[in-house]
Amino acid sequence: MINNTKLAVRIDGNNPFHHLWNNNGTWWCHYTVHRPDFTKARVRVSLRTADALQAQMHRDRIFAGLERGSA
Repeated sequence: MINNTKLAVRIDGNNPFHHLWNNNGTWWCHYTVHRPDFTKARVRVSLRTADALQAQMHRDRIFAGLERGSA
């Protein structure tokens, strides 16, 4: 968690592209964080790749960093 924010991640095990979308050839990751003041923020991050497998790996690293509180 980052500064007492809570990551809200819904994972669909049947969909390896959860939290990912391709925008004109570039993959993006999106997720929601819930803050201690009861607000939330939608976060969108460009993964700067056109490769789907690389995008999945980048997404997984982002979420791992958020869990550790280092992102």
